[in-house]
Amino acid sequence: MELDLLGEVKDKKILHLQCHFGQDSLSLARLGAAVTGVDLSDRAIAKAQELNDHLGLNATFICSDVYETPHSLDGQFDLVFSSYGTIGWLPDLNKWAQVISRCLKPGGKLVFVEFHPIVWSFDYEFTKIAYSYFNKEAIIEEETGTYADRAANIVAKSVSWNHPLSDVIQSLINNGMTVESFAEYDYSPYNCFLNTVEIEPKKFQIRGMEGKLPMLYSLTAKKIKSK
Repeated sequence: MELDLLGEVKDKKILHLQCHFGQDSLSLARLGAAVTGVDLSDRAIAKAQELNDHLGLNATFICSDVYETPHSLDGQFDLVFSSYGTIGWLPDLNKWAQVISRCLKPGGKLVFVEFHPIVWSFDYEFTKIAYSYFNKEAIIEEETGTYADRAANIVAKSVSWNHPLSDVIQSLINNGMTVESFAEYDYSPYNCFLNTVEIEPKKFQIRGMEGKLPMLYSLTAKKIKSK
């Protein structure tokens, strides 16, 4: 999905926001893009740099708060890319959209794929609506394990925010972006939720709600060219 939305990336300058430890950044670099990955975690960035050096690629990785990204960069980009579980960690989408607009060249494009806010409204077992669809307040949770290993002997408190689709789209419009495509999908490509069933290879839905629940959306938006 992401590659179709990105299109030809060879020789394109790409900014990958909230890149974690850089696997997607490195995949784009292998396709010939000049990639800069940004993440808040110093450990994730260190691992991304280690993988980059091991593979002999030329991606650049920067440890930064996403809101401070423009202060850490030199120049603007053809594409900004972000995907899967990113904006839920950000309280203010207008500031997020400002960063994207500032970092894109005039005519540059955002490619964004994210889990649907309806998903985050449910409890972990998908038995009831537990949280507001709208960004009314911070969601504070204590969870055992991690999304990668539910059985991990880790207990962590997290703070996140749910963002309705209207907030995502309007924040981009408010910051000089034109939405060019928008789509919703009834599956997740990752088995990162509880009570899932694999309906097709790498397509997971919530058991008992197969085909009824939006789980992903994708969006592309172009920065309006200067007159």
